[in-house]
Amino acid sequence: MQLIDIGVNLTNSAFSGKHREILDRAQAAGVCQLVLTGTSIEGSEQALELCRTLDESGRQLFATAGVHPHSASDWNADSAARLKSLLKETNVRAVGECGLDFNRDFSPRPQQEKVLEEHLALAVELQMPVFLHERDANPRLLEILRDYRDQLPAAVVHCFTGEQRALFSYLDLDLHIGITGWICDERRGTHLHPLVREIPRGRLMLESDAPYLLPRSLRPKPKNGRNEPAFLTEVLREVALHRGESETELAAHSTACARAFFGLPSIA
Repeated sequence: MQLIDIGVNLTNSAFSGKHREILDRAQAAGVCQLVLTGTSIEGSEQALELCRTLDESGRQLFATAGVHPHSASDWNADSAARLKSLLKETNVRAVGECGLDFNRDFSPRPQQEKVLEEHLALAVELQMPVFLHERDANPRLLEILRDYRDQLPAAVVHCFTGEQRALFSYLDLDLHIGITGWICDERRGTHLHPLVREIPRGRLMLESDAPYLLPRSLRPKPKNGRNEPAFLTEVLREVALHRGESETELAAHSTACARAFFGLPSIA
């Protein structure tokens, strides 16, 4: 059984000096490929460098490149050119993480919208998929996406945590959906249990979002409280349970979906 983690923050300081052991545990758990999330220009450059230095085969580690809406205020005259250069690298397979976050508003909303549109324009120009972030901004994100959707090859709403209306609105735009350990959280994720049944095969992918979102149903829990890609098997278990699928079935179609979305090579 093979799994692909489509969203892991391997550049996070929580993983500093531990990259090899994290990857070894992921491989042992069946997580054969990982997509490292770029959340700033500098972070995207670091993710690319990790791909180059940690993956001798060139078949295990890939990355996204983008600026998270929290950091939209950091966007400057050089950002688009630096991002475009990153997106032309072989290991970089999607534009993002980009999007809108009206929950925490760490950057002004007009600036978030401007930076999102810059990302979408690059994705259209380079014909690359988009890795999207959305919190409390579903209507506005839809408004912006509709102007670009017909020209985009694909887009995924990563770490989906919304309600039915939001899910259906994204599926109506032919978007992909990423599910994380949020679904394992008995305090705030149970609304996702019936919703994951509604995501068609070929549109559903799994992600850890490590080191964040340690699955609360995981037993035993790591003493450090840090999530890692090896624990994607717990997300698989929970999603399979609520979709009425076997873990083997879900692993097969979600992995095939991720491989097609990001253009990843097959692993024997």
